Amino acid sequence: MNTWRNASLAVTTVALLALTTACGQEKGTASPNGQAVGNAAPAQQPADSGYGSDGGYGSDTGADAAAPKAAGQLAVWDSKELGKVLTDSAGFTLYRFDKDTASPPKSNCEGDCAKTWPVVPAGDATAAAGTDAELMGEVTRADGTKQLTIAGWPMYRYAKDTGPGEANGQGVGGTWFASAPDGKKAAVNADGPAGAEPADLAGLSVRKDPKLGEIVVDKRGMTVYRFKKDSAWPMKTACTGECLKKWPVVSPVSKNDVEGVITKGFVTFDRPDGIKQQTLDCWPIYTFAGDLEPGDTNGQGVGGTWYAVAPNSKLVGAPK
Repeated sequence: MNTWRNASLAVTTVALLALTTACGQEKGTASPNGQAVGNAAPAQQPADSGYGSDGGYGSDTGADAAAPKAAGQLAVWDSKELGKVLTDSAGFTLYRFDKDTASPPKSNCEGDCAKTWPVVPAGDATAAAGTDAELMGEVTRADGTKQLTIAGWPMYRYAKDTGPGEANGQGVGGTWFASAPDGKKAAVNADGPAGAEPADLAGLSVRKDPKLGEIVVDKRGMTVYRFKKDSAWPMKTACTGECLKKWPVVSPVSKNDVEGVITKGFVTFDRPDGIKQQTLDCWPIYTFAGDLEPGDTNGQGVGGTWYAVAPNSKLVGAPK
């Protein structure tokens, strides 16, 4: 009996040691909860996910094909090509139209246009986790129906997107673009100078800032931050609820999609609110909603608790 107990205690001790060293030594890419890190493909939807077998927007352009589909709980898809993309609850990409206006909100897509680009009704739409719900609104269309807007821009789906994780409408006619969570075009530098080529950045890489030196940036070139009130081990976050509207989490990144950044403690943090967050050396990392374009560092030093991250995961410019 004593032999069995001793063996059991030994197994338990080994398991505990393996867990506690996951965030202090290089232990691969498994999270403390045993979940793999990486840019996982969007979850597979049932055969009929509310859009029919052809996505609900097939070649049939009759009334049924153009019938609005409820958006439900919006979500954010981390596209390797486009960065963060806003989707409906079924994972279908949401788009904005350059010929619309955001201030005041107005849709200029009617008739046949709305058959190819079905409108997203305002109805039951709720904000994606970690995004600013105040950016959501609605516009009354010519037919009296209410259309969802993000930062004033009317939202649409695309008839040729037949499944979640597709963005076949990106760049169509030079006027249609997937929407980022803040209503901007979901493409690196898409809102920059005309003709600018999107940057081909890794999921996490290093940028030389003229004031801060080398700092970590995400796929879009946006500055990455750490919160001094968080902890690395055990991994805990002090940024929840309203805080996440200003400081969106960095979604999990594949370890193979990193350039010049430490990969020690490069694990996924399964937050208590259910959101999955990337960490560097086990520190949760974020971006800042107040950074409007690549190169901005408006979050640096906010509240004496938020600081840009160095390639070795240390805080940049924080008082010692």
